[in-house]
Amino acid sequence: MSTIAATAVIHPMAVVEAGAVIGENVRIGPFCHVGPRVTLKDGVELMSNAVVSGLTEIGPNSRIFPMAVIGGVSQSLHEAGEDSRLIVGANCTMREGVTMNCGTVGGGGITRVGDNCLFLANSHVAHDCILGNNIILSNNVMLAGHVRVEDYVILSGGCAVHQFTRIGRNAFIGGLAAVSYDVIPYGMLNGNPGILGGLNVVGMTRAGIERSVIHQVRRAFKQIFEGEGSARANAAAIREEYLDCPQVIEILDFIAAESDRALSSPHRGKN
Repeated sequence: MSTIAATAVIHPMAVVEAGAVIGENVRIGPFCHVGPRVTLKDGVELMSNAVVSGLTEIGPNSRIFPMAVIGGVSQSLHEAGEDSRLIVGANCTMREGVTMNCGTVGGGGITRVGDNCLFLANSHVAHDCILGNNIILSNNVMLAGHVRVEDYVILSGGCAVHQFTRIGRNAFIGGLAAVSYDVIPYGMLNGNPGILGGLNVVGMTRAGIERSVIHQVRRAFKQIFEGEGSARANAAAIREEYLDCPQVIEILDFIAAESDRALSSPHRGKN
Protein backbone atom coordinates (compact mmCIF):
# COMPACT_ATOMS: atom_id res chain seq x y z
CA MET A 1 0.00 0.00 0.00
CA SER A 2 1.27 3.49 -0.84
CA THR A 3 1.86 6.14 1.81
CA ILE A 4 0.27 9.30 0.47
CA ALA A 5 0.12 12.53 2.48
CA ALA A 6 -3.30 14.09 2.85
CA THR A 7 -2.20 17.30 1.12
CA ALA A 8 -0.85 15.56 -1.98
CA VAL A 9 -2.71 16.25 -5.22
CA ILE A 10 -2.69 13.34 -7.68
CA HIS A 11 -4.45 13.55 -11.01
CA PRO A 12 -6.93 10.68 -11.50
CA MET A 13 -5.18 9.69 -14.73
CA ALA A 14 -1.77 9.27 -13.03
CA VAL A 15 -0.51 5.86 -11.86
CA VAL A 16 1.04 5.70 -8.39
CA GLU A 17 1.98 2.11 -7.64
CA ALA A 18 1.49 0.45 -4.27
CA GLY A 19 4.52 1.04 -2.05
CA ALA A 20 5.34 4.57 -3.21
CA VAL A 21 5.81 7.24 -0.52
CA ILE A 22 4.28 10.60 -1.41
CA GLY A 23 5.02 13.63 0.81
CA GLU A 24 3.05 16.70 1.76
CA ASN A 25 1.94 19.09 -0.99
CA VAL A 26 3.25 16.83 -3.77
CA ARG A 27 1.55 17.40 -7.12
CA ILE A 28 1.38 14.63 -9.73
CA GLY A 29 -0.05 15.49 -13.14
CA PRO A 30 -1.92 13.37 -15.68
CA PHE A 31 -0.29 10.33 -17.28
CA CYS A 32 2.59 10.27 -14.79
CA HIS A 33 3.89 6.92 -13.55
CA VAL A 34 5.39 6.58 -10.06
CA GLY A 35 6.96 3.23 -9.27
CA PRO A 36 6.47 1.16 -6.11
CA ARG A 37 9.86 2.00 -4.53
CA VAL A 38 9.82 5.72 -5.21
CA THR A 39 9.84 8.39 -2.50
CA LEU A 40 8.69 11.90 -3.42
CA LYS A 41 9.56 14.33 -0.63
CA ASP A 42 7.40 17.31 0.36
CA GLY A 43 6.56 19.80 -2.36
CA VAL A 44 7.73 17.73 -5.34
CA GLU A 45 5.89 18.38 -8.61
CA LEU A 46 5.58 15.92 -11.49
CA MET A 47 4.11 17.42 -14.63
CA SER A 48 2.23 15.36 -17.20
CA ASN A 49 3.88 12.22 -18.63
CA ALA A 50 6.80 12.20 -16.18
CA VAL A 51 8.10 8.78 -15.07
CA VAL A 52 9.86 8.09 -11.77
CA SER A 53 10.87 4.48 -11.22
CA GLY A 54 13.39 2.29 -9.43
CA LEU A 55 14.58 2.73 -5.85
CA THR A 56 14.52 6.49 -6.21
CA GLU A 57 14.20 9.44 -3.84
CA ILE A 58 13.37 12.93 -5.10
CA GLY A 59 14.20 15.75 -2.67
CA PRO A 60 11.85 18.46 -1.42
CA ASN A 61 10.47 21.05 -3.85
CA SER A 62 12.04 19.46 -6.91
CA ARG A 63 10.21 19.65 -10.24
CA ILE A 64 10.09 17.07 -13.02
CA PHE A 65 8.82 18.17 -16.42
CA PRO A 66 7.00 16.14 -19.12
CA MET A 67 8.70 13.12 -20.71
CA ALA A 68 11.50 12.98 -18.14
CA VAL A 69 12.41 9.44 -17.01
CA ILE A 70 14.04 9.49 -13.59
CA GLY A 71 15.37 6.38 -11.84
CA GLY A 72 15.57 4.07 -14.84
CA VAL A 73 17.71 0.94 -14.86
CA SER A 74 21.32 1.65 -15.78
CA GLN A 75 22.47 1.28 -19.37
CA SER A 76 25.63 -0.49 -18.24
CA LEU A 77 26.48 -3.69 -20.11
CA HIS A 78 27.09 -5.22 -16.68
CA GLU A 79 23.56 -4.47 -15.44
CA ALA A 80 22.12 -7.65 -13.93
CA GLY A 81 19.05 -6.38 -12.12
CA GLU A 82 20.66 -5.97 -8.70
CA ASP A 83 19.28 -3.41 -6.24
CA SER A 84 20.66 0.07 -6.80
CA ARG A 85 19.50 3.61 -6.08
CA LEU A 86 19.09 7.15 -7.32
CA ILE A 87 18.95 10.02 -4.83
CA VAL A 88 18.14 13.55 -6.05
CA GLY A 89 18.46 16.47 -3.63
CA ALA A 90 16.21 19.42 -2.84
CA ASN A 91 15.11 22.18 -5.22
CA CYS A 92 16.28 20.42 -8.38
CA THR A 93 14.63 20.98 -11.76
CA MET A 94 14.56 18.26 -14.43
CA ARG A 95 13.25 19.67 -17.70
CA GLU A 96 11.67 17.88 -20.65
CA GLY A 97 13.19 14.55 -21.64
CA VAL A 98 15.82 14.42 -18.89
CA THR A 99 17.01 10.91 -18.01
CA MET A 100 18.75 9.79 -14.81
CA ASN A 101 19.73 6.20 -14.13
CA CYS A 102 20.15 4.31 -10.89
CA GLY A 103 23.62 3.08 -9.93
CA THR A 104 25.18 -0.33 -10.39
CA VAL A 105 26.43 -2.69 -7.71
CA GLY A 106 29.89 -2.68 -9.29
CA GLY A 107 30.01 1.12 -9.15
CA GLY A 108 28.88 1.53 -5.55
CA GLY A 109 25.16 1.04 -6.11
CA ILE A 110 24.07 4.66 -6.12
CA THR A 111 23.70 7.66 -8.40
CA ARG A 112 23.54 10.85 -6.35
CA VAL A 113 22.56 14.43 -7.24
CA GLY A 114 22.94 17.32 -4.77
CA ASP A 115 20.68 20.30 -4.11
CA ASN A 116 19.67 23.21 -6.36
CA CYS A 117 20.71 21.58 -9.62
CA LEU A 118 19.20 22.42 -13.01
CA PHE A 119 18.96 19.84 -15.80
CA LEU A 120 17.82 21.31 -19.10
CA ALA A 121 16.00 19.40 -21.84
CA ASN A 122 17.28 15.95 -22.84
CA SER A 123 20.33 15.98 -20.57
CA HIS A 124 21.43 12.61 -19.22
CA VAL A 125 22.98 11.45 -15.92
CA ALA A 126 24.24 7.88 -16.19
CA HIS A 127 24.76 5.21 -13.55
CA ASP A 128 26.98 5.84 -10.53
CA CYS A 129 27.48 9.54 -11.24
CA ILE A 130 28.02 11.74 -8.18
CA LEU A 131 26.97 15.37 -8.59
CA GLY A 132 27.36 18.17 -6.05
CA ASN A 133 25.18 21.25 -5.51
CA ASN A 134 24.21 24.17 -7.77
CA ILE A 135 25.20 22.43 -11.00
CA ILE A 136 23.74 23.25 -14.42
CA LEU A 137 23.51 20.71 -17.24
CA SER A 138 22.39 22.56 -20.36
CA ASN A 139 20.37 20.98 -23.18
CA ASN A 140 21.63 17.61 -24.45
CA VAL A 141 24.55 17.31 -22.01
CA MET A 142 25.60 13.67 -21.59
CA LEU A 143 27.35 12.33 -18.50
CA ALA A 144 28.65 8.79 -18.88
CA GLY A 145 28.86 6.39 -15.95
CA HIS A 146 30.89 7.10 -12.81
CA VAL A 147 31.40 10.80 -13.59
CA ARG A 148 31.96 13.13 -10.63
CA VAL A 149 30.94 16.78 -10.88
CA GLU A 150 31.66 19.18 -8.02
CA ASP A 151 29.65 22.23 -6.88
CA TYR A 152 28.79 25.18 -9.16
CA VAL A 153 29.93 23.53 -12.40
CA ILE A 154 28.23 24.66 -15.62
CA LEU A 155 28.13 22.27 -18.58
CA SER A 156 27.07 23.97 -21.80
CA GLY A 157 24.80 22.54 -24.48
CA GLY A 158 25.66 19.27 -26.14
CA CYS A 159 28.89 18.54 -24.29
CA ALA A 160 29.77 14.93 -23.53
CA VAL A 161 31.72 13.66 -20.52
CA HIS A 162 33.68 10.39 -20.66
CA GLN A 163 33.11 7.76 -17.98
CA PHE A 164 35.09 8.08 -14.72
CA THR A 165 35.98 11.71 -15.45
CA ARG A 166 36.12 14.29 -12.64
CA ILE A 167 35.13 17.94 -13.05
CA GLY A 168 36.26 20.27 -10.26
CA ARG A 169 34.28 22.96 -8.50
CA ASN A 170 33.33 26.13 -10.41
CA ALA A 171 34.60 24.72 -13.70
CA PHE A 172 32.97 25.75 -16.99
CA ILE A 173 32.57 23.36 -19.93
CA GLY A 174 31.86 24.91 -23.32
CA GLY A 175 29.18 23.88 -25.77
CA LEU A 176 29.75 20.64 -27.73
CA ALA A 177 32.99 20.01 -25.83
CA ALA A 178 34.34 16.46 -25.54
CA VAL A 179 35.45 16.03 -21.93
CA SER A 180 37.75 13.04 -22.02
CA TYR A 181 40.02 13.95 -19.10
CA ASP A 182 39.71 15.46 -15.63
CA VAL A 183 39.05 19.22 -15.46
CA ILE A 184 40.62 21.14 -12.56
CA PRO A 185 38.53 23.31 -10.21
CA TYR A 186 37.93 26.76 -11.73
CA GLY A 187 39.05 25.48 -15.12
CA MET A 188 37.45 26.39 -18.46
CA LEU A 189 37.43 23.69 -21.13
CA ASN A 190 36.32 23.95 -24.77
CA GLY A 191 36.62 21.99 -28.00
CA ASN A 192 36.80 18.44 -29.29
CA PRO A 193 39.09 17.11 -27.99
CA GLY A 194 38.60 19.31 -24.96
CA ILE A 195 41.39 21.79 -24.28
CA LEU A 196 41.83 23.56 -20.95
CA GLY A 197 41.80 27.16 -22.17
CA GLY A 198 42.36 28.87 -18.83
CA LEU A 199 40.35 29.78 -15.76
CA ASN A 200 36.64 30.42 -15.38
CA VAL A 201 37.24 33.99 -14.25
CA VAL A 202 33.59 34.98 -14.69
CA GLY A 203 32.48 32.13 -12.45
CA MET A 204 35.15 32.94 -9.88
CA THR A 205 34.05 36.56 -9.80
CA ARG A 206 30.41 35.59 -9.40
CA ALA A 207 31.45 33.31 -6.54
CA GLY A 208 32.85 36.35 -4.71
CA ILE A 209 36.53 35.47 -5.12
CA GLU A 210 38.63 38.62 -4.87
CA ARG A 211 40.62 39.88 -7.84
CA SER A 212 43.90 39.48 -5.97
CA VAL A 213 43.11 35.82 -5.35
CA ILE A 214 42.20 35.29 -9.01
CA HIS A 215 45.62 36.69 -9.95
CA GLN A 216 47.25 34.18 -7.59
CA VAL A 217 45.32 31.31 -9.16
CA ARG A 218 46.30 32.51 -12.64
CA ARG A 219 49.95 32.56 -11.66
CA ALA A 220 49.70 29.05 -10.24
CA PHE A 221 47.91 27.88 -13.41
CA LYS A 222 50.86 29.05 -15.52
CA GLN A 223 53.36 27.40 -13.21
CA ILE A 224 51.46 24.09 -13.36
CA PHE A 225 50.84 23.93 -17.10
CA GLU A 226 53.73 25.95 -18.55
CA GLY A 227 56.53 24.63 -16.36
CA GLU A 228 59.19 22.25 -17.64
CA GLY A 229 57.90 19.19 -15.78
CA SER A 230 54.59 17.36 -15.94
CA ALA A 231 51.53 19.12 -14.53
CA ARG A 232 51.50 16.80 -11.51
CA ALA A 233 55.18 17.34 -10.80
CA ASN A 234 54.83 21.10 -11.19
CA ALA A 235 51.78 21.15 -8.93
CA ALA A 236 53.61 19.29 -6.20
CA ALA A 237 56.60 21.63 -6.49
CA ILE A 238 54.64 24.84 -5.88
CA ARG A 239 52.48 23.71 -2.93
CA GLU A 240 54.55 25.45 -0.24
CA GLU A 241 54.29 28.73 -2.16
CA TYR A 242 50.48 28.79 -1.98
CA LEU A 243 49.62 27.50 1.49
CA ASP A 244 47.76 30.75 2.18
CA CYS A 245 45.54 30.45 -0.92
CA PRO A 246 42.76 27.86 -0.48
CA GLN A 247 41.73 28.04 -4.13
CA VAL A 248 45.18 27.06 -5.38
CA ILE A 249 45.48 24.32 -2.76
CA GLU A 250 42.12 22.99 -3.92
CA ILE A 251 43.50 22.72 -7.47
CA LEU A 252 46.70 21.08 -6.25
CA ASP A 253 44.77 18.54 -4.17
CA PHE A 254 42.56 17.76 -7.17
CA ILE A 255 45.62 17.14 -9.35
CA ALA A 256 47.30 14.98 -6.69
CA ALA A 257 44.24 12.78 -6.10
CA GLU A 258 44.04 9.33 -7.64
CA SER A 259 41.97 9.17 -10.81
CA ASP A 260 41.08 6.81 -13.61
CA ARG A 261 41.51 9.60 -16.15
CA ALA A 262 44.40 11.79 -17.26
CA LEU A 263 44.38 15.52 -16.66
CA SER A 264 43.09 18.05 -19.18
CA SER A 265 45.67 20.67 -20.12
CA PRO A 266 46.08 23.65 -22.47
CA HIS A 267 48.21 21.55 -24.80
CA ARG A 268 47.07 18.17 -26.10
CA GLY A 269 43.91 17.89 -24.02
CA LYS A 270 45.67 15.93 -21.28
CA ASN A 271 48.77 15.95 -19.13
